[in-house]
Amino acid sequence: MAGTRLVLVSIISMIILLLLSSQALAREYVVGGKDGWVVKPSEDYAHWAQRNRFQVNDTLHFKYNKGIDSVVVVKKEDFDSCNANNPIQKMDDGDSVFQFPNSGLFYFITGNPNNCKNGQKLIVLVMAVRNPPPVHAAPPQLPPQKVPSAALNAPAPPPSDKSASGRVGVSVGLVLLAGFVGSVWFN
Repeated sequence: MAGTRLVLVSIISMIILLLLSSQALAREYVVGGKDGWVVKPSEDYAHWAQRNRFQVNDTLHFKYNKGIDSVVVVKKEDFDSCNANNPIQKMDDGDSVFQFPNSGLFYFITGNPNNCKNGQKLIVLVMAVRNPPPVHAAPPQLPPQKVPSAALNAPAPPPSDKSASGRVGVSVGLVLLAGFVGSVWFN
């Protein structure tokens, strides 16, 4: 009965942990904060990107004036020269979301060359994927062992050394182990 309850609690705990961790895996970052994707945000884009830690599947949310501005994902060479003519991806709906598909460096510029030259561009470093440690299942419950009555009446073997510290350490360990097993078994 207690073993079944322990297995059920373990399963429910793992389900809750998986649900919570899946929600915590991806985050959305609003580029430029309250200012949005503009030429001179209140916080420099480079500083903003350096203080955040981006992971695979995180998203960048760009808010800007549709028809006046855009966001262009480019290669490093095009980022350095503010060249929007060879886009990897172009977003121009005024409310764009970009999801990081993998780790590495991502380069974003505005579609307006003058604004890009005035600092409206962003480099984001996406961290490598780290797998969570494996979740170990509870060990199977073993049926109680029957000890022959002759073994209960046999004298203890003599100690192999004269040191009492080894016996005390083992005794304390056995008491702790028995307390743990008892709390799991009888609760």
